Amino acid sequence: MAKQTFRLEFCGRVLTVETGEVAKQAGGSALVRYNDTVVLSTATASKQAKEGIDFFPLTVSFEEKLYSVGKIPGGFLRREGRPSEHATLTARMIDRPIRPLFAEGFRNEVQVVNTVLSVDQECTPEMTAMFGASLALCVSDIPFNGPIAGVIVGRVDGEYVINPTPEQLEKSDIHLTVAGTKYAVNMVEAGAKEVDEDAMLGAIMFGHEHIKKLVAFQEEIAAAIGKEKMEVTLYTVDEAIDQEVRENFEADIRAVVSIEKKLERYGKIDELTEAALARFEEKEYASESAKAKALKQVKEICHGIEANEVRRLIIEDKVRPDGRKIDEIRPLDSQVDILPRVHGSALFTRGETQVLSVTTLGPMNDNQIIDDVTDVEYKRFMHHYNFPPYSVGETGRMGNPGRREIGHGALGERALSQVLPSEEEFPYTIRTVAEVLESNGSSSQASICAGTMSLMAAGVPIKAPVAGIAMGLIMDEDSGKYTVLTDIQGMEDHFGDMDFKVAGTSEGITALQMDIKVAGITEDVFREALSQAKGARAQILENMMTAIDKPREDVGTYAPKIEQFYIDPEKIREVIGPNGKMINKIIEACDEVKIDIEDDGHVVIYHMNREAITKAANMIRDIVRVAKVGDIYEGKVVRIEKFGAFVNLFPGTDGLLHISKICHERVEKVEDKLNIGDTIKVKVMEIDDRGRVNVSAKALLPRPKKEEKQLVKKDEVPAEETVETKKEETPAVES
Repeated sequence: MAKQTFRLEFCGRVLTVETGEVAKQAGGSALVRYNDTVVLSTATASKQAKEGIDFFPLTVSFEEKLYSVGKIPGGFLRREGRPSEHATLTARMIDRPIRPLFAEGFRNEVQVVNTVLSVDQECTPEMTAMFGASLALCVSDIPFNGPIAGVIVGRVDGEYVINPTPEQLEKSDIHLTVAGTKYAVNMVEAGAKEVDEDAMLGAIMFGHEHIKKLVAFQEEIAAAIGKEKMEVTLYTVDEAIDQEVRENFEADIRAVVSIEKKLERYGKIDELTEAALARFEEKEYASESAKAKALKQVKEICHGIEANEVRRLIIEDKVRPDGRKIDEIRPLDSQVDILPRVHGSALFTRGETQVLSVTTLGPMNDNQIIDDVTDVEYKRFMHHYNFPPYSVGETGRMGNPGRREIGHGALGERALSQVLPSEEEFPYTIRTVAEVLESNGSSSQASICAGTMSLMAAGVPIKAPVAGIAMGLIMDEDSGKYTVLTDIQGMEDHFGDMDFKVAGTSEGITALQMDIKVAGITEDVFREALSQAKGARAQILENMMTAIDKPREDVGTYAPKIEQFYIDPEKIREVIGPNGKMINKIIEACDEVKIDIEDDGHVVIYHMNREAITKAANMIRDIVRVAKVGDIYEGKVVRIEKFGAFVNLFPGTDGLLHISKICHERVEKVEDKLNIGDTIKVKVMEIDDRGRVNVSAKALLPRPKKEEKQLVKKDEVPAEETVETKKEETPAVES
């Protein structure tokens, strides 16, 4: 196939697609140029379905090549290694709107690879890759019910902007990523500075209008060069097995779905599933593989019965598995100061979901260095999320975080970062860690609630407390009936059609995330979900405030204290000293304090002990201190000459006290008034063009009172006495 090029003017930039020249052996490929951002997207599928699996094996990757931004990778090997957090989050963001658009029962392995070759920071590589991934699927031989596209929406000075530049995002109060088909939105990811629900909904729908243009462009390209779709066999269960399981076990499974307690409910369902498996174990099969396949299908059918009953109860009867009302939140409990030696801790429980959050404060040089294709160089706030298998009563792998943990951590980080104080207000690196101790629905939002409380307990002056809630949706696409659920539990999340997470303060939204399993969500559903979420957040915040209602006045006993001030940037070299000699001397003398000095002269000193901080601060101030005319010092005489004395004002600076400036009366010898080691108060009178400091003690002394003249007649005073009196009245000339 010869090379073909397609172009679209999109919101002031040029989107170009080149096909037929590179990666021709992939199932489908497209080189997408968005101004100077270039991404190669490919999609390839296996020819046969994978046997023995009960899920769709789709893999989406976002391959960051650091040469795309002119960087050489860090680390010993100097080559790209495991995906960065940004790459993982972007891959998840692309996967989520694509996955629901494959047919139920599709089991062929599909791999979508997006390789970032060149990055123009003003033209989002993330949305370029999402566009390319969808297009590669559309032009390939893979059955795909797309296309989809995504855009970033900002709001600058009250106006929505598509794919804003980094400068525009700095001013924007919304950072929204929205994806969808031409019919509806099917993925949302957002951070916001406490914006209201109407503003967020407006941004979502504004983004969708522009998504339609990108979808139409893909349809045009696919119509011109798209391959014929491969024939695939969709996985289905055996009808005979399905009928037998339903006849014997369906009624009992439906009955136990309404048991309130999670573990008890799951236990009863497991018992019935085991009974169904035992029934089919006794049958004869042509082979062991046929038997294994039949037993696997029995489990799937039982699972399907459970799912259908959960959905039926909610849509038709408005009854939830645990008996709650549609908009009812499970019991809440909030506590702080759980752990005695950490900087801040809190425990948040909502029903059978429980999260322990721990906040740690560190100096600014503890920040995280970022090595990816974004223009972010470091991060001062980290929110990490851990989900051990015991939290759901299971055993499993422990170790490095997976995509889920990274994604949930990023969502919590986005929600909480909107209310953090600036570096100038609070010059700490901040880390919160969410340990999920129990989980039955939306532990990510519980981590936000616990995180807020642990930040306040640690003395972080956040602007407002943040709470999060997860909304669900059960929808019958045939009838159009749906039910929006508040505070979804695990079963409702698993069998539902939407996981819509909303976090915010009492004033507005700070983070949003939506994943769906259906083709898309309409504006009416969004509006209803946002409204219910607002009410739920208010209830949760009220409960959190019973544990701690505002940030502590100071950081905790075991957290580093700080003092910050500015010095002349030209004096930084003197504070550091040759090979760091001076700064290391200060650190050693002050009980190993931590000192950060920025290029603009901003000094921050950290230590557990305030006295050590004060000592270090005074040592630095002494090094950089400069005498100014009018300053008054109590200095020590360090040298005496015939013409005066040198007084040490502070380390490194002496002032000349001229003999005529010692006192008001005439001084014949300096030693008559001063000795080396004497302490004397002086005032800076002059600093000459060579930086020499002249001081005066006399300027601080009261002038002596003049003697009252005796009024006498001239003829009554002897001549000699008259002369003597005149001499006394003549003031001495200062030398």
